[in-house]
Amino acid sequence: MVSEALNILQALEVPKEQQNERSALALLALLGMIPRKRWADAGAPLLGITEMMNYFEKHFGKKYAPNSRETVRRFTVHQFIQMGLVLANPDDPGRPVNSPDNRYQVAPALLKLVREYGSHSWGESLRNFVNSSETLRRLQPRERQMALIPVRFPDGRELKLTAGGQNELVKKIVEEFCPRFTPAGVLVYLGDTGNKQRHVEADYLARLGMAFDEHGKMPDIIVHLPDKKWLVLIEAVTSHGPIGVKRRNELRELFRGAKAGLVFVTAFLTRRAMAKYLSEIAWETEVWVAEAPSHIIHFNGERFLGPYE
Repeated sequence: MVSEALNILQALEVPKEQQNERSALALLALLGMIPRKRWADAGAPLLGITEMMNYFEKHFGKKYAPNSRETVRRFTVHQFIQMGLVLANPDDPGRPVNSPDNRYQVAPALLKLVREYGSHSWGESLRNFVNSSETLRRLQPRERQMALIPVRFPDGRELKLTAGGQNELVKKIVEEFCPRFTPAGVLVYLGDTGNKQRHVEADYLARLGMAFDEHGKMPDIIVHLPDKKWLVLIEAVTSHGPIGVKRRNELRELFRGAKAGLVFVTAFLTRRAMAKYLSEIAWETEVWVAEAPSHIIHFNGERFLGPYE
């Protein structure tokens, strides 16, 4: 039955973050469903979060720790309310939002729909429900829009990267580091934590003597400086480590056919973040910190910025 509830959520095209067992159990509780009960007999009990969690354990054997109450409320029930699938405090709309007596109930339109699950009319009823529900569609576009961050290339082009992870730092590298330290450079590769190989100039890389390997461990950003015949390989460090000796050797092997000298740059958001990895950074590499964008740290004294033979 949990899998059937999950099928309903997927059919309603709820966000991926609510397509999970926790949300399926919450839906079952709010519909008063238990194993072997027919969907046509679904109900609309008025439940609080703790009552829902007790329901999970009693009828489906899924015990959640008491401290996960906020997870159920903030990451399932609140989204159901925003999508118009659930009503908050229909018995007392004036109840304060922080009241321990808050109660939730499935919306009448959703109750009517799920009672048809598995019947011949389910498909048509589902289409009508999705097409007519403005609140159901409201959360999904907003999340898609919020989940992207714009990155403007030095030549004025704009690209949208998936928000989160290291892409906030990637944005700063493109917009802050590149104009300062690789002016007139050509951005030939930019990775994306949510959509790998987001921007690839494969033909340009081929002219530099590289056959692009989509399965290779590419750096996060590659910039070519034609005048100097440099290829600047930049790693954005947020959760993974910097360019250490091992990583530098991997990159040298990956770019062994390149007709340009290799420059290795590790980028951090803050000096505090850099301090965590300081002992791992390889010599003959560069370090850039986004909170001090006009400075670069050189890990050797022979050159300021450039490739080593």
